[in-house]
Amino acid sequence: MPLKLTIVTAQRTVLEQDGVTKIVVPAAEGQITILPSHAALMSSLAIGEMVIHGTGVEHLAIHGGFIQVANDEVSVLADAAERTDDIDVERAEAARTRAQSRLQGRDATLAGGLDVLRAQLSLQRSLTRL
Repeated sequence: MPLKLTIVTAQRTVLEQDGVTKIVVPAAEGQITILPSHAALMSSLAIGEMVIHGTGVEHLAIHGGFIQVANDEVSVLADAAERTDDIDVERAEAARTRAQSRLQGRDATLAGGLDVLRAQLSLQRSLTRL
């Protein structure tokens, strides 16, 4: 029996799909592959690429959140999730450039560790989008 997948963010439902045969997600502890009849699971998500196999293959950029698997139903509550077609490549490239500049000049421009962490996370999100 195939999986039923729902991906939501605080702003919208990103995807609802039946007939999913495999899902690969970036979990906090590493990549997880979910197949039909998967054991019940709840995990936090990292920033990374989510790959969904069904009638075709779809890629999404996931920016943290949680995943729950139970009875062949997979629910993803993401901080942010973007389909490949929805990603503004120029904006992502600009964000990557900004983050890299902040990290390279961190001695002069970044006062504390929190600013460094923000720049690192921004870089990671932009690279995932690209």
